[in-house]
Amino acid sequence: MSRRDKLTGIFADTSRELAAANFEEGEGGRVLAGPVRTMGLALDRMDQETKALQEALASGERVVELDPALIDGSFIRDRFDVEASKDDELVQSIQNNGQEVPILVRQHPDLEGRYQVAYGHRRLNAARYLKLKVRAVVRPMTDDQLIVAQGVENTARRDLSYIERAAFAASLENHGFKRDVIMEALSTDKTELSKLLSVAKAIPVSIVRAVGSAPSAGRRRWMEVADKLADGKALLAVKEAIQKANFETLSSDERFMAVLAAANKKPKAETAAPQWKPTGTKVAAQVKDNGKALVLSLKASGSDADFGRYLADRLDDLYADWKSKQEN
Repeated sequence: MSRRDKLTGIFADTSRELAAANFEEGEGGRVLAGPVRTMGLALDRMDQETKALQEALASGERVVELDPALIDGSFIRDRFDVEASKDDELVQSIQNNGQEVPILVRQHPDLEGRYQVAYGHRRLNAARYLKLKVRAVVRPMTDDQLIVAQGVENTARRDLSYIERAAFAASLENHGFKRDVIMEALSTDKTELSKLLSVAKAIPVSIVRAVGSAPSAGRRRWMEVADKLADGKALLAVKEAIQKANFETLSSDERFMAVLAAANKKPKAETAAPQWKPTGTKVAAQVKDNGKALVLSLKASGSDADFGRYLADRLDDLYADWKSKQEN
C-alpha cells in the first residue's frame, strides 16, 4: 500500500461502513436510522478530508511512529465503550497484519511533548493493548478542526450507536461549539441535529451512563424513552430500575430494554380510599395507599378541632405501641 493510500485511508476506510452506520436493525428488520441526506453529507465530508490529506502529502506531511503513552484522548468524549481486548477484531488485525492505516493527532495545546488524538481512537487503544508504537500523522489543528475530524471517524464506524452520537452532539454544544460546526462534525443537518440534542437533553446523564452504548437501540426507541421521561412518574420508575441489583449484570442492550419497559410501565392504581368517621363526631379521616406511600388525611371541626394535633403529638407513643406488638 502506497503512502498516499494510507493517508487517504485515514478518512475513507470504506463507504460501505458509512452506509451501514445509517441503518439499524429494528423489530421488523432494517430500519432507516436517519435521513438519507445525512449519509450524503458524510460522504461529501469524507471526500473533502481525503483531498485535504492528499494536499498535505504533497506538501511533505509524513507518517511517524509515536509512543501511545504520549497520546491523550480528545477533550470531548464521543463514545462509551473504548477499552480494547483480545477479542477485538481490530486488535487481532493489527496483531496479525500490523497497523495499515495511521491515526491523526495534533501537538497537545497545553502539555509540551504530548499529543492529542483526533482520528483513530480505536487504533490507538489497540496499539496500547498490544504494547506497540502507533503510526500517526501529526498535523496542526484548531479545536474546531479536531472535533470535525473526530466526527468523521465516528460517522464511518458501524458500531457507533445513536445515543453516543446524541451525547457527542450535546457535549460539543456544552463546550460552546456553534451548530454549524456540530453539524459538520456529525455529518448531519439541522433537523437531525435537533433530534439528537433533544434526546440528549431529555434523558439524564446518569441514565445514559447506566445503560451504555446500547448498539441495537435506534433513534425511534431512544426518542420514545425521552418522551416518556417528561412524566415524573416514568422518570422515577426508570431511576428505580437502574438501581436494581441485577441491572449491571445485563448487557447494554438488555439494560436499555429494562429502561424502556420501566418508562412504559403504567403506575399502580391507588386502592380505594377507606373512610373513618365515628358516629356523632365532627372528625373524619381518609386513607390512600398506592403501594409506595400511605397518606392519612384528617378533617376535624368544632369540639373535635384539636384531634389532629393530639394525634400528631402522640405519633411517638403510637409507633412504640405498634413496635412492641410486632416484637411479641
